[in-house]
Amino acid sequence: MIDRCIATAGFCLCSAILAVLLRQHCREQSMLLAIAVCSGIMVGFMGFVAPIMTDIRDIFAGAGISDSYMTLIFKATAISLITHITCELCADSGESAIASAAELWGRGAVIFISLPLIKSFVEQISVFLKL
Repeated sequence: MIDRCIATAGFCLCSAILAVLLRQHCREQSMLLAIAVCSGIMVGFMGFVAPIMTDIRDIFAGAGISDSYMTLIFKATAISLITHITCELCADSGESAIASAAELWGRGAVIFISLPLIKSFVEQISVFLKL
């Protein structure tokens, strides 16, 4: 595990140095490099997390928590990660307005997919209040 972290850190640092060097000559290529590196890290992260997701699902199933709630948590986490990286890439390219718009979209998407959970929560509260 630590060796993967060190390898990833080294890859990111080397890529950052290369991006800084490229930025002096061609900002577009520097941005493409940053997007490629972030995409590669995300794919690697998903491969790393996939087996862990199965274990987490088993833990939640043992606790009697619906699988739909786990799916919601994973989707919200994915939206948050994608939105954060997108915002950082936009901000690094000097487009803070686009970064803010991407952040707004991500927040709205998390709220939208959370609506069934919010509805269920409100229903539970109303059941308890009626008792």
